[in-house]
Amino acid sequence: MSNHLFDLVRANLPADPAGKTFIETGEGARFTYADLVARSGAYAASLVGLGVKPGDRVAVQAEKSPEFLFLYLGAVRAGAVFLPLNTAYTAPEIAYFLGDAEPALFVCDPGKREALEAVAKAAGVAQVRTLDAAGRGSMAEAADAEAQDFADVARGPDDLAAILYTSGTTGRSKGAMLTHENLASNARTLAQAWRFTADDVLIHALPVFHTHGLFVATNVILVTGGTLLFLAKFDAAQVLRLMPRATAMMGVPTFYTRLLKEPGLDADVTKTIRLFVSGSAPLLAETHRDWQARTGHAILERYGMTETNMNTSNPYEGARVAGTVGPALPGVAVRVVDPETGATLGTDAVGMIEVKGANVFQGYWRMPEKTAAEFKADGFFITGDLGKIDREGYVHIVGRGKDLIITGGYNVYPKEVENEIDALPGVVESAVIGVPHADFGEGVTAVVVAREGAPDEATILRTLEARLARYKCPKRVLFVDELPRNAMGKVQKNVLRDIHGKLYGA
Repeated sequence: MSNHLFDLVRANLPADPAGKTFIETGEGARFTYADLVARSGAYAASLVGLGVKPGDRVAVQAEKSPEFLFLYLGAVRAGAVFLPLNTAYTAPEIAYFLGDAEPALFVCDPGKREALEAVAKAAGVAQVRTLDAAGRGSMAEAADAEAQDFADVARGPDDLAAILYTSGTTGRSKGAMLTHENLASNARTLAQAWRFTADDVLIHALPVFHTHGLFVATNVILVTGGTLLFLAKFDAAQVLRLMPRATAMMGVPTFYTRLLKEPGLDADVTKTIRLFVSGSAPLLAETHRDWQARTGHAILERYGMTETNMNTSNPYEGARVAGTVGPALPGVAVRVVDPETGATLGTDAVGMIEVKGANVFQGYWRMPEKTAAEFKADGFFITGDLGKIDREGYVHIVGRGKDLIITGGYNVYPKEVENEIDALPGVVESAVIGVPHADFGEGVTAVVVAREGAPDEATILRTLEARLARYKCPKRVLFVDELPRNAMGKVQKNVLRDIHGKLYGA
């Protein structure tokens, strides 16, 4: 049976799947391409055995492991819709995702099962299985018991392959619906644009619950038959040790700032690497310059988002310009328009970035009005990012239209954090902003107006850590008598960012 996305994987399998390593873990365990096909088939069979039907959602909050990837591919092969969830999400956050997506199955870490099973039951999820950091658990055991020669469920280009939740300005996340062709087209485009082949060995230290780690880094290897050096998390010393065995690395700016602190980083240790890619957050021009001075390599910065995968990229051959994200990728149209009139703007004029292409998602899960509002009549998607296109066709991201904070590669919308702070006793109001941070790109920072008897900074931080994923929690809570406002009464977050711009020394 034709399964659009997995057909692409099959078409690019190595000539000897049993003899070619797909994954090598940080601990030295190896999985071949034959293992990939067999193990994903076993997961697909186990999902069908558990009653998962084509189009059903399979929600997964589990630690990074090779089995996680095999489960992802098994879900694709079973015709299901894969729904990865950030491992930092708390039980209240998980409750929202399960209630909204209504998955047929929820897979979680065994250590969290007791707490999350109650959450799943309340959300109407019929079945809960487990998968741990070692790739074991009841979900893996179910796959162990299945035959590995699964006949793929038929799925076409426009069928859903995944839903990834992206934060919303109202504090509630939206589920971005990604089709088989959304993922397949971007994998093909990136593999060609970045010159990936079966000879590539990619250092993969990214999380696998969002676009960068799950789709960009993984799929380019899957469609070229290369190898992943698959690390549970980013560790600068470990990455440095592995570099002489690798040909490429994908990371967020934090990876590069931390590696620059390693005394062993030089041109010799990076001489086998042909490509360093950075994304998920803006790379400081200073980091770009420092990296090139230390290693001789120019980092390739690109631009994408949950809803679209990758839209633009600095060129593989040609100038990689610091502070830009390069021209549009082949098959992707990018334009900058006046946010008020919608008129397309000329060279170097700042406006709203809009994109169109096979990479652009189908819409927001069960939000037809929101979907309609974010797409133009001619099919262009409104990204919410402000930018410009220069004379060379390179895109410059200059800001965000919705106060989005990007910290360590993760998106944080201030409203969600503000809602939690404003609910605390003694708090009059709050404003959450992103402040430049050398390590994380932006540090989440809360500015609070409080009455006598309100909790102090440490108490607020402790309270938020129990309610929000850690990356959403402020690094500092600052107290003021009042927030700056304009004539219309709107809080001037730009003023707050100016005032506290040197808070973290960036």
